[in-house]
Amino acid sequence: MKVILDKDLATLGEEGDVKEVARGYARNYLFPRGIALPYNERTVKLFEARKDAIETRKQEKRQDAVGLKEKIEALNLEITMPAGANGKLYGAVTAQTLADELGKQGFQIERKRIELPGNSIKSTGRYKVTVKLYENASAECSLTVEGQELRTETKTTGLLQRGRRRGASGESPAAETPPAAAGAGTATETPAAAAGAETPPAEAAAGAAVETSPAAAGAAVETPPEPEKAETGAAADS
Repeated sequence: MKVILDKDLATLGEEGDVKEVARGYARNYLFPRGIALPYNERTVKLFEARKDAIETRKQEKRQDAVGLKEKIEALNLEITMPAGANGKLYGAVTAQTLADELGKQGFQIERKRIELPGNSIKSTGRYKVTVKLYENASAECSLTVEGQELRTETKTTGLLQRGRRRGASGESPAAETPPAAAGAGTATETPAAAAGAETPPAEAAAGAAVETSPAAAGAAVETPPEPEKAETGAAADS
């Protein structure tokens, strides 16, 4: 189906261009949005009357494109994304990513006008990005994609490296006894040591009190001598 564009469309053409499109695309998308009109005698006359105005607008757009080309080519865009140690990105830099970045720089560029190597970028490095401007005009800007390693990956890598070093040396980490366990072992051994220790002085004194020397025992048993009978008789005679 033949149509005449009433507005610029990056993927199709510029205002006043005559294009051949699918009937469904025209009826469901172009006509309801006022982007194009059916190509017929009435619309052709309409655009013939607007020809000078359309050409004036096109010339202004060409001049704007020249100035925009210089500004975009002076850019050096930088994007930082999560990446692995090998430079592979967790995700990808797309045309929408670049459109958002250009928007931060003050350039309103449709993502459909941005062309990336391979349609998307999945590794860190430096690239050239093409931006289509107006008609056949385009600009190239430099893009640097930097990687940012995730913290979780850094910790995991450190643990793996420590594990490899231990495995290479053949050493296994010694199981250290906690202070509480060490104290428990000392307390367990104390009774056994106490069993073999010398008798306290109190017990020795008790034993000494129980023992009796033979001399003392004999002294306690002896009976005092009886009075001599001769002396008794002498007393009686007197």
